[in-house]
Amino acid sequence: MNPDPSLCSAILEQSADAIIYADREGIIRRWNLAAERLFGFAAGQAVGQSLDLIIPERLRAPHWAGYHRAIAAGQTRHAGKPTLTKALHSSGETRYVEMSFAVVTGAAAAVVGSVAIARAAKPPAR
Repeated sequence: MNPDPSLCSAILEQSADAIIYADREGIIRRWNLAAERLFGFAAGQAVGQSLDLIIPERLRAPHWAGYHRAIAAGQTRHAGKPTLTKALHSSGETRYVEMSFAVVTGAAAAVVGSVAIARAAKPPAR
Protein backbone atom coordinates (compact mmCIF):
# COMPACT_ATOMS: atom_id res chain seq x y z
CA MET A 1 0.00 0.00 0.00
CA ASN A 2 1.38 3.40 -0.98
CA PRO A 3 0.78 6.04 1.69
CA ASP A 4 -1.16 9.17 0.83
CA PRO A 5 1.44 11.92 0.04
CA SER A 6 -0.60 14.51 1.94
CA LEU A 7 -0.61 12.26 5.02
CA CYS A 8 3.19 11.81 4.71
CA SER A 9 3.62 15.59 4.52
CA ALA A 10 1.36 16.10 7.54
CA ILE A 11 3.35 13.57 9.56
CA LEU A 12 6.62 15.26 8.59
CA GLU A 13 5.39 18.76 9.41
CA GLN A 14 3.66 17.84 12.66
CA SER A 15 6.50 15.76 14.13
CA ALA A 16 7.67 17.00 17.53
CA ASP A 17 11.28 16.40 16.45
CA ALA A 18 13.20 18.29 13.79
CA ILE A 19 13.35 16.35 10.53
CA ILE A 20 15.86 17.37 7.89
CA TYR A 21 16.28 15.63 4.55
CA ALA A 22 19.37 16.40 2.46
CA ASP A 23 20.26 15.09 -0.98
CA ARG A 24 23.46 13.21 -1.84
CA GLU A 25 25.38 16.49 -2.04
CA GLY A 26 24.22 17.64 1.40
CA ILE A 27 21.74 20.23 0.15
CA ILE A 28 18.70 20.61 2.41
CA ARG A 29 15.52 19.57 0.57
CA ARG A 30 13.02 19.16 3.46
CA TRP A 31 12.91 21.11 6.72
CA ASN A 32 9.95 20.75 9.06
CA LEU A 33 8.41 23.12 11.59
CA ALA A 34 10.29 21.54 14.50
CA ALA A 35 13.57 22.21 12.62
CA GLU A 36 12.49 25.84 12.33
CA ARG A 37 11.98 26.01 16.10
CA LEU A 38 15.20 24.15 16.97
CA PHE A 39 17.60 25.91 14.60
CA GLY A 40 15.83 29.25 14.12
CA PHE A 41 15.80 29.18 10.31
CA ALA A 42 12.50 29.21 8.44
CA ALA A 43 12.10 26.51 5.80
CA GLY A 44 12.45 29.14 3.09
CA GLN A 45 15.86 30.08 4.49
CA ALA A 46 17.08 26.48 4.89
CA VAL A 47 15.77 24.58 1.86
CA GLY A 48 18.31 24.77 -0.96
CA GLN A 49 21.19 25.52 1.42
CA SER A 50 24.10 23.29 2.40
CA LEU A 51 23.93 21.47 5.71
CA ASP A 52 26.80 23.80 6.67
CA LEU A 53 23.95 26.13 7.67
CA ILE A 54 23.68 24.26 10.99
CA ILE A 55 27.14 22.69 11.31
CA PRO A 56 29.68 24.63 13.39
CA GLU A 57 32.77 25.39 11.32
CA ARG A 58 35.12 23.27 13.44
CA LEU A 59 32.87 20.22 12.93
CA ARG A 60 32.43 20.56 9.17
CA ALA A 61 35.45 18.53 8.00
CA PRO A 62 34.59 15.47 10.12
CA HIS A 63 30.90 15.84 9.30
CA TRP A 64 31.51 15.84 5.54
CA ALA A 65 33.96 12.94 5.74
CA GLY A 66 31.33 10.88 7.57
CA TYR A 67 28.51 12.08 5.33
CA HIS A 68 30.26 11.10 2.11
CA ARG A 69 31.36 7.78 3.62
CA ALA A 70 27.75 6.99 4.65
CA ILE A 71 26.35 7.97 1.24
CA ALA A 72 28.93 5.75 -0.51
CA ALA A 73 28.35 2.82 1.87
CA GLY A 74 24.57 3.18 2.00
CA GLN A 75 24.56 3.18 5.80
CA THR A 76 25.66 5.28 8.74
CA ARG A 77 28.36 4.37 11.21
CA HIS A 78 26.02 4.76 14.19
CA ALA A 79 23.19 2.70 12.64
CA GLY A 80 20.54 5.21 13.67
CA LYS A 81 21.67 5.54 17.30
CA PRO A 82 21.28 9.10 18.61
CA THR A 83 24.45 11.17 18.84
CA LEU A 84 25.04 14.24 21.00
CA THR A 85 26.58 17.04 18.96
CA LYS A 86 26.65 20.80 18.60
CA ALA A 87 24.67 22.67 15.97
CA LEU A 88 24.42 26.27 14.84
CA HIS A 89 21.33 28.33 15.57
CA SER A 90 20.32 31.25 13.34
CA SER A 91 21.46 33.58 16.15
CA GLY A 92 25.02 32.37 15.57
CA GLU A 93 25.26 30.54 18.89
CA THR A 94 25.95 26.82 19.15
CA ARG A 95 23.53 24.50 20.89
CA TYR A 96 23.66 20.89 21.93
CA VAL A 97 21.35 18.64 19.97
CA GLU A 98 20.72 14.92 19.93
CA MET A 99 20.58 13.68 16.34
CA SER A 100 20.04 10.37 14.66
CA PHE A 101 20.89 9.86 11.00
CA ALA A 102 19.84 7.46 8.27
CA VAL A 103 20.71 7.05 4.62
CA VAL A 104 17.64 7.30 2.38
CA THR A 105 17.27 5.01 -0.60
CA GLY A 106 14.88 5.40 -3.51
CA ALA A 107 14.05 3.21 -6.49
CA ALA A 108 16.19 0.10 -6.91
CA ALA A 109 17.78 0.81 -3.51
CA ALA A 110 19.82 3.72 -4.92
CA VAL A 111 20.98 6.18 -2.27
CA VAL A 112 19.20 9.52 -2.72
CA GLY A 113 20.29 11.34 0.43
CA SER A 114 20.06 11.30 4.19
CA VAL A 115 17.62 12.18 6.92
CA ALA A 116 18.42 13.54 10.37
CA ILE A 117 16.03 13.66 13.28
CA ALA A 118 17.03 16.08 16.03
CA ARG A 119 15.92 17.51 19.35
CA ALA A 120 17.41 19.90 21.88
CA ALA A 121 19.75 18.29 24.38
CA LYS A 122 21.47 19.23 27.60
CA PRO A 123 25.24 19.75 27.58
CA PRO A 124 27.18 16.70 28.77
CA ALA A 125 28.03 16.55 32.48
CA ARG A 126 31.61 17.49 33.23
